[in-house]
Amino acid sequence: MTQSARSKSRSAARLAAVQALYQQEMEKTPLRPLLHEFHQHRLGAVIEDVEYADAEIDFFDDLVTGVDARRAEIDRLVSEKLAQGWSLERLDRPMRQILRAGAYELLARADVAVGSVISEYVDVAHAFYDKRETAFVNGLLDAVAKDVRK
Repeated sequence: MTQSARSKSRSAARLAAVQALYQQEMEKTPLRPLLHEFHQHRLGAVIEDVEYADAEIDFFDDLVTGVDARRAEIDRLVSEKLAQGWSLERLDRPMRQILRAGAYELLARADVAVGSVISEYVDVAHAFYDKRETAFVNGLLDAVAKDVRK
């Protein structure tokens, strides 16, 4: 897979992970059935001539299972960076998932550069929000990165 194709498949995996985490929070879907549903119906199929699916499945799985396993730690990290008077619960659900996935990647995926992580989740935020919210994602993930990527 070329670097460009890998970058696109990881971008797709990030967006799908945010969607899966949103579904998990909304519907309380258990992790295994959630992953199965996304593998079967939302991430595309591997083409017979060995082309990769739209989203890098292993990367998607790591993001979703990692956030699920480390949610309390991630929520604490994100909450510490919110302005006084704000809580994670006060943010809308898509924003929570974007911040959780980005914080997880900063915590656990040292193989991905900080700038790439932040830029990717700002791009994901663009799928849901306007400029003000994407700037919020940028600033908050940058603050998390300064704590976890010393």
